[in-house]
Amino acid sequence: MPNRETIAILDFGSQYSQLIARRVRENHVYSELLAPNTPAERLRALNVKGIILSGGPASVYAAGAPRCERDIFDVGVPVLGICYGMQIACQLLGGEVRAGQTREYGRVRLNVRRPVGVLAHLPPEISVWMSHGDVVTEVADCFEPIAVTAACPVAAVRHKSLPVFGVQFHPEVTHTPNGEQMIRNFVYDICGCRGDWRVENVIEAAVETVRTQVGPDDRVICGLSGGVDSSVTAGLLHRAIGARLICIFVDNGLCRTNEAALVETTFHDHFGMDLRVVDARQRFLSKLAGVLDPQEKRRIIGHEFIEVFKQEAKAIPGARFLAQGTIYPDVIESGHGPTGHSAVIKSHHNVGGLPVELGFELVEPLRLLFKDEVRRVGEALGLPENLVWRHPFPGPGLAVRIAGDVTEQRLEILRAADDILLEELHAAGWYRKVAQGFAVLVPVASVGVMGDGRSYEGQNVVVIRLVESKDFMTADWVHIDYAVLATVSNRIINEVPGVNRVAYDISSKPPSTIEWQ
Repeated sequence: MPNRETIAILDFGSQYSQLIARRVRENHVYSELLAPNTPAERLRALNVKGIILSGGPASVYAAGAPRCERDIFDVGVPVLGICYGMQIACQLLGGEVRAGQTREYGRVRLNVRRPVGVLAHLPPEISVWMSHGDVVTEVADCFEPIAVTAACPVAAVRHKSLPVFGVQFHPEVTHTPNGEQMIRNFVYDICGCRGDWRVENVIEAAVETVRTQVGPDDRVICGLSGGVDSSVTAGLLHRAIGARLICIFVDNGLCRTNEAALVETTFHDHFGMDLRVVDARQRFLSKLAGVLDPQEKRRIIGHEFIEVFKQEAKAIPGARFLAQGTIYPDVIESGHGPTGHSAVIKSHHNVGGLPVELGFELVEPLRLLFKDEVRRVGEALGLPENLVWRHPFPGPGLAVRIAGDVTEQRLEILRAADDILLEELHAAGWYRKVAQGFAVLVPVASVGVMGDGRSYEGQNVVVIRLVESKDFMTADWVHIDYAVLATVSNRIINEVPGVNRVAYDISSKPPSTIEWQ
């Protein structure tokens, strides 16, 4: 799509960088993350409509901190700096940045001194989300401060002659209620975008990219998990190369109930894809026996996942490519963004666990999409609604929803509890209201009452985790009806042997993650 409007995001390593891309795309303008040192000439060649400088974990005055070229301000398009991005813009254009006396983190009241530029159409006082320790202590004469907080005298700036703006806070997160308006101000009022990009356009572009990457005699293996990401990946690949796609479902013993049956019915029976089902349950469980560390579980599962694929590939002539349902949050939370500066929140076997000796070239058509965008692509491809809107499931499966040792008995307990939870969410009309819901097994002895006495028969606590989220980069716990929780709790305690206590997780992301491990 050579005439596609694009906002370039120079990524300095913020965990929120992908959210900036998402917010821009919500306004029907394509956005793409690029390395922070992307040359100005490349930005001109991309014919970008605007540039956003993301936040980042470093200090702009520190040795080795990521930097952008001074020349990007001469490209001739508007620039918006966010947090670190504002600081680097102010520094490059003559200002000074130092460590602040106090760190601002969380919701802060912002006083808008001048409602212009990105702050246009906003009330005099609003709530914003801050996450910084450094501050702009001095701005050059070419800049004008336009907003302040109690601890930050330069909380937003505008350039007096260039279309350059900066905000110390994060308008891309949902914790900044007016953030969507600010992004819209930048995209439409300042950059002059038309807003003609639609996520459905991804299908045509992805198909063309796959056909270019995969030769006419090559075959592609796609690992199906039963989740929406791998399912949409398979749908895209099947449209692009047809029968040259071979789907493999690895039953690793860590799946949800009836996972293999669902995958076979959908992809083999309905779409007529070449599907191979591998029973590797004992292989995975034997490798996980006695392993308690969550990261070690992920490493083992990732390693075995690849080894199984290697073995299956030997029976598939011409298999050179491995397709995976990697999406944007997977990439950023695994520290594999454009900068390499992002913190590793968790290891995904389909991003960070691939060994050099893999032997396949990767095909990842969803790598630049968020979960809700993937769902819309799935709908456009004709995938069943119950699959497209299925709650996300972690790559390592139930192994990271069991604290401690993973055993067949504990897996059966967790599956039973999880089935009850999802069944009741459907029955009460809550399933589509919840972005992700699941049970976690905490194998600890919990005192209960049996008959007239105390009992420790229950050796497990089940924790219910329900979150609401638009992007899965930030999330809040669901304020669900107590009656639904009561029904779930009663059923689990009465129907699942070994459980006598159910708890509800009311942690938000951040600081928690959605998954427990």
